[in-house]
Amino acid sequence: MTDQQKRFIFEQADIRGEVVQLEQAYELAIKNRNFPEPIEQLLGQFLAAASLMSSTLKFDGTLSLQAKGSGPLNLIMAESSNQKSLRAVARMDESVDFNAIDTSDIRTLIGSDGYLAIIIEPDQGERYQGIVPLDSDNLAGCLEHYFHQSEQIETRFWFAQSKQRCAGLLLQALPKQVIANAHDNAEYWQTVNHLAETVKPEELLDLDQDVLIYRLFNEFEVRAFDSRPVKFECGCSRERSAKALLSLGENEVNQMIKELGVITIDCQFCLKQYNFNDSDITELFLQQKPTLH
Repeated sequence: MTDQQKRFIFEQADIRGEVVQLEQAYELAIKNRNFPEPIEQLLGQFLAAASLMSSTLKFDGTLSLQAKGSGPLNLIMAESSNQKSLRAVARMDESVDFNAIDTSDIRTLIGSDGYLAIIIEPDQGERYQGIVPLDSDNLAGCLEHYFHQSEQIETRFWFAQSKQRCAGLLLQALPKQVIANAHDNAEYWQTVNHLAETVKPEELLDLDQDVLIYRLFNEFEVRAFDSRPVKFECGCSRERSAKALLSLGENEVNQMIKELGVITIDCQFCLKQYNFNDSDITELFLQQKPTLH
């Protein structure tokens, strides 16, 4: 299976949908992390959700979905660009026995003070952030509450994950265009949601996307668009790491290199390491100084 996402719309109703299936991106996101299985699975859901939600971006930029709290899993985050480049990270308390707690409830993992944040960052323009409490025991319910409360858009999510794959399905009501009658729109929405509720995890994970859409919604006229490739891609680089060092200031960085010998910057997303020795630091700050003529 190749990582891909497909958009579809209902010709007879003001409803759109998206389905995403991930294998390689999921594998790379959890590789060498040694996460407990419940955290791997939740990270897969976050990856699928970020990819589904980023389909609404009409500009160059990124959408990140993150949950934070004081629980044993104090941070989990997935990010998707409008070009469907994904990356993700999770931070946990490694002293916790995750087999001894109820990992089926996201609020137990993140903590009772936890919250869900959706952050949209255009390459050009203002940053947007929406925050809602974790008021459901699963990610799908938390996201549905976010769209209902913050966006006033009826939206539903379904997720599935295994050790090798993760997948997600989204349905979203659109502004009235096809059907002007609110009652008819509500009936279509209810019926389509009832059909989506029948999806089995193995179908969402394994079926060809066109087959899945047909199996679920064959009593409707549905137009499916071409699938888009999705990939794991981290935006880290040596240049970005160098900029981070520059932001600390020359005195502080020189003190660090004096104490450590080599400064190592680790990427929290892909685990790459960028090393800077004394000559690297000297050259880095020398480049920032004006040239005298």
